[in-house]
Amino acid sequence: MLTQEADEDLMVRYQQGEVRAFEILLGRHRRSVFNFILRYVGDKETAEDLLQETFMRVIKGAEAYKRQAKFTTWLYTIARNLCVDQTRRRKHRKHASLDAPMAADDDSGTLLDVLPSSEMASDRKSVNKQLYQRLQGAIGALSEEQREVFLMREFLDMPFKQIADVVGVPENTVKSRMRYALEKLRLDLDEYKDLAKAVP
Repeated sequence: MLTQEADEDLMVRYQQGEVRAFEILLGRHRRSVFNFILRYVGDKETAEDLLQETFMRVIKGAEAYKRQAKFTTWLYTIARNLCVDQTRRRKHRKHASLDAPMAADDDSGTLLDVLPSSEMASDRKSVNKQLYQRLQGAIGALSEEQREVFLMREFLDMPFKQIADVVGVPENTVKSRMRYALEKLRLDLDEYKDLAKAVP
C-alpha cells in the first residue's frame, strides 16, 4: 500500500511517473514544512508562497533526486534555501514582526503550540500571551544561522547530523550554533521564569 511506503520509495515511484506518490508526500510533509517556513520568515503570506515554491522545486527537481539521500533532508534543504534567499531579499526592507498576532482562524499552530482554553484564568492567559510574544521576539532576534538550527532541532525534531546535511556545515558547528541559540534565548526569557511559575 502506497501510504505505508517510506518517503524515499515514494519519491522513486514519483520519478517513475506515479503522481499519487507525490500527493502522499505532499500530504505527509506540507504542514511541517509550512510551519518551519512560517517560523523562519515570520509572515504567513510569504510562508504560503515559499511552501508552494518548495514543492514546485521538488516536482522540477524530481529527476535529480538520488535514492540514497534522505527525502526530508533534501526537502528541508530546498525550503531552507528559499527562506535564506527571501530573508536576504528583504534585508533592506523593514523586517516582518515575529511577535505580531497570528490570525485567529490560523490552524497551523503557534511557536508554543499552545492555545489557552476558554476556562483558563485570565492571569494565566496574560502570562501565556506575554511568553508567546516574547519567545517569538527572542527567536526572531537570533542570528539567521542560530535560528534555522534552533527551529529544525526544536520544532522538527531533526537530529544534528541531518541539520548539518541541510545547512551544509559540520555537525559540531550545528551543535555550537544550537548551544549559542539556547544560551541567548535563556538570557532573553530569564525575566519570565519566575512569572510563569507564580501563576497557578
